[in-house]
Amino acid sequence: MGILYVVPTPVGNMEDMTLRAIRILKEADLVLAEDTRTSGILLKHFEIKNHLMSHHKFNEHGTSAGIVERLKAGQTIALISDAGTPGISDPGFYLVREAVAAGIEVQTLPGATAFVPALVSSGLPDDRFCFEGFLPQKKGRQTRLEGLRDEQRTMIFYESPYRLVKTLQQFSEVFGEDRQVSVCREISKVHEESVRGTLAEVIAHFTEKEPKGEIVVVVAGAAPKKENKTKNNKV
Repeated sequence: MGILYVVPTPVGNMEDMTLRAIRILKEADLVLAEDTRTSGILLKHFEIKNHLMSHHKFNEHGTSAGIVERLKAGQTIALISDAGTPGISDPGFYLVREAVAAGIEVQTLPGATAFVPALVSSGLPDDRFCFEGFLPQKKGRQTRLEGLRDEQRTMIFYESPYRLVKTLQQFSEVFGEDRQVSVCREISKVHEESVRGTLAEVIAHFTEKEPKGEIVVVVAGAAPKKENKTKNNKV
């Protein structure tokens, strides 16, 4: 049988593309792309002339069965998204699951993922963390946040610049305005920036200066609760 390669692509700077990723995309029988127009620019930049097929969240349930059959027939197929690693807040999980269930080999290449540099450069603890991706926009949003109220690990979120201030305000209501946060935007691009401080300070910054670009929000975890020690008095 063939192999399904999950191939990360740059989140910004084209130089973040790995040599192995370029080779796999050139050698693959088929490249699956979230948006063929966006990926077409990437492939042209690296002189990759392989056939592109559209594979995104709106059609993956319909196309995955046919892709698995191609893999069973011995084809090598590469999966990419618009930026970063497929499956991380991008299409990819469903196809990988179906391929694994069919006994097909799946290899994921190391490479660009926006939340890793945002976490490491935040200055917040990165030995233990939880990745939350995009919060629900409406239904279930408040419940999800309440469930994270006592989370002690560093928390990572993706957010749109249009909803950033509102989201930070909600974080302030749930976690407290003094909770430390780092907002990293435009990772690996010309205007990359990290804004760090308390939630109150960062809200004030982006209220005055409109946020732009792709955004990762890194929030400090809750402080460990102190244990109540009671003395046993012997009579």
